[in-house]
Amino acid sequence: MLEPQSSRQRHRALKDDAPILFFRSFLERPKQIGSVIPSSRFLERRIVRSAEVGRAHVVVELGPGTGGTTQALLRAMAPNAKLLAIEINERLAARVRERFSDPRLIVHCGSATDIESALAAHGLPAPDVVISGIPFSTMPPTLGRSILESVRKSLAPDGRFVAYQLRDRVAVLGRQVFGRPRMELEVRNVPPMRVWRFEKR
Repeated sequence: MLEPQSSRQRHRALKDDAPILFFRSFLERPKQIGSVIPSSRFLERRIVRSAEVGRAHVVVELGPGTGGTTQALLRAMAPNAKLLAIEINERLAARVRERFSDPRLIVHCGSATDIESALAAHGLPAPDVVISGIPFSTMPPTLGRSILESVRKSLAPDGRFVAYQLRDRVAVLGRQVFGRPRMELEVRNVPPMRVWRFEKR
């Protein structure tokens, strides 16, 4: 008789097959996913530092994918903080829900253009930081601008928006909404990624 799979074994299995699901999702909807492979731990650390996740009470992650960056955010967050992960792909959203049992995490299947409604649906206040890995370079400029307006509108005063991107489209669009961003380059990732930080003033 087979023993039931432990939660640790199940978590490991979900983590191990995450790159396969990530790549399959990329093939199905390449414009919704920014890379063919998940982020490296070096990129995740840079995102966490740039976003100052450790001092945030509410964090919003746009496009968690299979949850690699989600895991890094949860590790860095305070014990009483909340993370709202908004994923438009139902399969990926289900995987993130299944992968994590952390009570600080809420996974919402929906669009990044409607962050305020997602926050309201889960009784969350304005976030201190919004983090995005969704590829602005592959979407129509009007949609990108709409997402950035949604981010700015939802952020708390003096909140910050951090986007990790291959190209600079988010910087071009973001200047119109937030003003001039700060950029860091993480070369220890495939492909190398730019990490843009915008401030809500």
